[in-house]
Amino acid sequence: MSTKVSDHILERLRAWGVEQVFGYPGDGINGLLAAWGRAEDQPRFIQSRHEEMSAFEAVGYAKFSGRIGVCAATSGPGAIHLLNGLYDAKLDHVPVLAIVGQTNRTAMGGSYQQEVDLHTLYKDVASEFVETVTVPEQLPNVLDRAIRTAYARRCPTALIIPADVQELDYSPPTHEFKMVPSSLGMSDYTATPTDEALRRAADVLNAGDKVAILIGQGAAGAVAEVQEVAEMLGAGVAKALLGKDVLSDELPYVTGPIGLLGSRPSYEMMRDCDTLLTVGSSFPYTQFMPDFGKARGVQIDIDPHMIGMRYPYEVNLVGDARATLRRLIPMLKAQGRGREWYDTVCANVKRWHETMERRAGLSADPINPEHVARALDPLLPDNAILTADSGSVANWYARHITMRPGMRGSLSGTLATMGPGVPYAIGAKFAHPDRPVFALVGDGAMQMNGLAEMITAAKYRDRWSDPRLVVAVWNNQDLNQVTWEMRAMEGAPSFLPSQSIPDVQYAAFARSLGLTGIRVEKPEDVEAGWRAALEADGPAVVEFLTDPAVPPIPPHAGWEQMEATAASILKGDADRGSMVKQGLKAKVQEFLPGRQKH
Repeated sequence: MSTKVSDHILERLRAWGVEQVFGYPGDGINGLLAAWGRAEDQPRFIQSRHEEMSAFEAVGYAKFSGRIGVCAATSGPGAIHLLNGLYDAKLDHVPVLAIVGQTNRTAMGGSYQQEVDLHTLYKDVASEFVETVTVPEQLPNVLDRAIRTAYARRCPTALIIPADVQELDYSPPTHEFKMVPSSLGMSDYTATPTDEALRRAADVLNAGDKVAILIGQGAAGAVAEVQEVAEMLGAGVAKALLGKDVLSDELPYVTGPIGLLGSRPSYEMMRDCDTLLTVGSSFPYTQFMPDFGKARGVQIDIDPHMIGMRYPYEVNLVGDARATLRRLIPMLKAQGRGREWYDTVCANVKRWHETMERRAGLSADPINPEHVARALDPLLPDNAILTADSGSVANWYARHITMRPGMRGSLSGTLATMGPGVPYAIGAKFAHPDRPVFALVGDGAMQMNGLAEMITAAKYRDRWSDPRLVVAVWNNQDLNQVTWEMRAMEGAPSFLPSQSIPDVQYAAFARSLGLTGIRVEKPEDVEAGWRAALEADGPAVVEFLTDPAVPPIPPHAGWEQMEATAASILKGDADRGSMVKQGLKAKVQEFLPGRQKH
């Protein structure tokens, strides 16, 4: 039997080390599906319930494995459905390859069924590389370039393959004019700045008395170096959310997350520092950075396209974080600094942890959502992987989960889309089938797509050597993050037609799939609920009935702002269960970190 184009594509994916492709079938990729059958499902085809979930699973797989995530979809609607997950990959700088079908070449331009101009559609999301295969001789070059580009640029790329091309006999490019041969593989490479640029950066950092460091996911390969620099300079280290798992939260000078979902000590450190070193982060919220002109700055980033943004840095170093810091460290001076700044940072961190513990211990009706996250924290295994969805649950993940060495965690950092929590977790399980994975999601995200994707978890549960996949749902029947944003930013009460959502029996749904389902309705049962989910022999859904009146207060919130919020609540918020107007005002005031000045 001759080798078809579709056979060659799967063969080339295997040669690149691709072990699974996340996808959903359709007649636009029938040729590829037939090839999968001939290849005995190698690489494995992982069937999601929706193409958007396939893309999210590929992103989750790539984030937690360090390898390219691959997703596949049919022509027309299938290819369209991939877009949100691919934009998530683009904005979070994750290598993902999308392979999509297209109508037969003979029908293109004829307004045929499911014909969409995919090249135009994908031109933005896969801006670094998108190509349509029209003849077999374009392969393997376009596939190799798509994979290399995804790795090198840390981005999504796309390959569009018309259905009839998939069925053609494969013939490689020849040694002729206008043929483009190709070869496998690419070496590791390291970029570093010039010595002169490093010296200028060292001069800025050595001159600082109050040094703050901000790290993102780009610092993940430079853990030891970041620690060494922080300890030499007596600096505190704040973490953008995508860099939450880079450095251990047990270190006394790690101030935790920064931004609207951040911590008070991170806010204070940025407010009071005189020098800022940013490593591998494009954290966008300037209002949480030092005031312009107050602090000198140095940035390190491997991507020249992302350098020099967000803050008027004095020195912009383009290079790999680890290699750059290793060359910078000998130029730094540890002498001459007092301990006052370092001690202040550490004291603020300690006080913040005490504040968070106190907040998690406050009563709520029925369960304090912060208590749910706080109760999980000490139960997490050292090799746990966590995903968090967008919404108020991201606050509790950011502030109450203590990252320790060996733990991993991520969310949709830049796109901040709803819905990736569960598919990220499934992608993580395929990346690390021997590790426990926890998805922390709100009820809105769970209703959006998490429920359906639990079917995928049930389908593939036997593929994972460690059976633990725990999906935790904060069930408060409210789209809570937007509700609080409306109050704090618009001075408006909750608009119930948009914010109130049904009370779904999430645990019962899990049980209907043959999975473990646990519903927790009382605060005294929270820890037992977590333990039962951890002891399950497969995927588990544990839902906690939480109080929507607990505010995810930003770290910089002043009393005037929160009093205004409480006043707006009194003006018009409708009673709904426990959310009585006066009680909600009291709840806002009760959960404020404290009137003391730090």
